[in-house]
Amino acid sequence: MGLEQTLADYFDLDQYDTTVRTEVLAGLTTFLTMSYIVVVNPAILAGIPDAKPGIIIQGFDPATVRSMLAVVTIIAAAVATLIMGLYANRPFGQAPGLGLNAFFAFTVVGALGIPWQTALAAVVVEGLLFIVLTVVGAREYVIKVFPEPVKFAVGTGIGLFLALIGLEEMNIVVSDPATYVTLGSVAADPIAILSVVGLFLTFALYARGLRGSIIIGILLTTVLGWLVTQAGLVAPDAGLVAGPASAQYDITPLAGAFVTGLGNVEAFSFALIVFTFFFVDFFDTAGTLTGVSQVAGFLDEDGNLPDIDKPLMADAVGTTVGGMLGTSTVTTYIESASGVEEGGRTGLTATTVGVLFLASLAIVPLAAAIPLYASHIALVVIGVVMLRNVVDIAWDDITYTVPAGMTILVMPFTFSIAYGIAAGIISYPIVKLAAGELDDVRAGHWVLALAFVVYFVVRTSGVLAAQV
Repeated sequence: MGLEQTLADYFDLDQYDTTVRTEVLAGLTTFLTMSYIVVVNPAILAGIPDAKPGIIIQGFDPATVRSMLAVVTIIAAAVATLIMGLYANRPFGQAPGLGLNAFFAFTVVGALGIPWQTALAAVVVEGLLFIVLTVVGAREYVIKVFPEPVKFAVGTGIGLFLALIGLEEMNIVVSDPATYVTLGSVAADPIAILSVVGLFLTFALYARGLRGSIIIGILLTTVLGWLVTQAGLVAPDAGLVAGPASAQYDITPLAGAFVTGLGNVEAFSFALIVFTFFFVDFFDTAGTLTGVSQVAGFLDEDGNLPDIDKPLMADAVGTTVGGMLGTSTVTTYIESASGVEEGGRTGLTATTVGVLFLASLAIVPLAAAIPLYASHIALVVIGVVMLRNVVDIAWDDITYTVPAGMTILVMPFTFSIAYGIAAGIISYPIVKLAAGELDDVRAGHWVLALAFVVYFVVRTSGVLAAQV
């Protein structure tokens, strides 16, 4: 029996009507769209003395700490994603989550003054708690309680969120003090110009139905940026070419640091930090799994993902391992939608992503060879494609329109998947009550809504800061 047949049998490729080639290509796509985290996560988590909060290790300069964190990021992503592929047999990539790493560095370590070792301990405790809840089926139950309009709106909300992230990194959308966001200097900024060219090139390839169009678009944009720079049409520091990569493989100052953090815990404030990590990770993961599964056609007629306990366990173990190694919470990535759009349907896609992460340890990380603006073209393309999920929502029913609309709008405007889901969940029982349709509301809907109200109070009222 050849390797291809062995892989086909192990991952049940025939059942999902896919091939080894398609799955590997999908894995390459997902890896390229996720690869920015190898650069971005260390940049967010690493602190600079007297300038930026985060992980500061005595005796090591910030650049070295960033290198350590890059290695830890790769290992955590590889372990979690390989578990997702080999155990859960789902095409979802995992890595330390954006937003969660910023909360770790700027809020917990910075604003609250919690030692980074203690913050890592909170991540580990959260991961262990997730493992227990997954084993007993509690996480799966909570996700099944999600209101139907929220489930069907998640994909569209994530699409808008993805597109916004991509457009910002491409300098097409920029901040503005008067209007919050506005159009960037598209005709003057080299990154914006090349991004627009690469984006429409990728759209054209995608519309032609070319398999691997997203990968090709990213690579062509990267090569074009290199050529433009080499030809002297733009300055070498214009940002069209990624910088050289380096790696500090000795991660012992980070690995196991959470143990020290456990010895420096004040019970109430520590519990609140774990609570916040828990809520954001729980519903980021739930929303991502639901949204990407909707694209893949995995959801059943009730909008549930069958056997969701396995991908949830992969997420829980990934978070625990990541915290032990020295990084913030690991979560399922919305960029997995890019691989799903390329045809990925099984764990072979995720396994490919995990192997590529591991391979990037032995060589200059592939992520460093792809400029962020080029890799983020994929986010805009997939974000636009995911907007089509909006047709599954019963817009003629106001009790669906309100929670679905709130979910879709709040996600990109608050830059948070969890906040969007929370807005939808809170509004669902309220509008059902107002419409006199209480028969559609279960006790779990009220419990979830109340839990999110409590979460928002803790997260936004300053209660957390007051206890530290």
